[in-house]
Amino acid sequence: MATPTRAAIFDLDGVLVDTEPLYTLAIQEVVAPFGKTYDWALKTRCMGNPAMVSARIIVEHLSLPISPESFLERRKPILERLFESVPEVPGAGALLQSLARAGVALGLATSSDRRLLARKTRHHGWISHFTATVCADDAALARPKPAPDIFLLAAERLGVPASECVVFEDSPTGVRAGVAAGMRVIALCDPALDRSLVAGAERVISSYSELDPLELWARVGA
Repeated sequence: MATPTRAAIFDLDGVLVDTEPLYTLAIQEVVAPFGKTYDWALKTRCMGNPAMVSARIIVEHLSLPISPESFLERRKPILERLFESVPEVPGAGALLQSLARAGVALGLATSSDRRLLARKTRHHGWISHFTATVCADDAALARPKPAPDIFLLAAERLGVPASECVVFEDSPTGVRAGVAAGMRVIALCDPALDRSLVAGAERVISSYSELDPLELWARVGA
């Protein structure tokens, strides 16, 4: 690595908590009565976006006879039920613990609002490792992903230059945001995702087991 890594900034959904299958279930439950299917190609376009942006994409693409606002209202109680117990992405907690022990500053940058963040992570003690958090409803956030603002704001709150941060993302939108912020990006992607969509990432992995902590963090603080 040309520069040391002093901070790691994580997305939430699909990176720390395994909510992506739950979102798929909830959205399919909303669109099924209209005879529609929320397929992988459409999901790829929605991943990493703020809720309203994704809602507009889904309503338009599937020609639903409801507004994006109505779509989100119908989805809300379904998600509330599914989010009663959200599992972590395998290996996420162990990685966070090892980074915290190594003295890496940890930030969280998510397109979820603060209420949903609390609900998704309430059973996960590793949330306490984060010293900077930026959510979709953060008053200081000017533009959502794929703009770099969310990662730059997290880095600012961590007190670490962008060039010394690594971003963990799972969506093409998030990868573009991390690259635009001038940060190294590690993409934790579903094997079905077209790798060309995350071409800007330094590393593309399907599981945290593929990472060698010594390789990644040997230069921390160097």
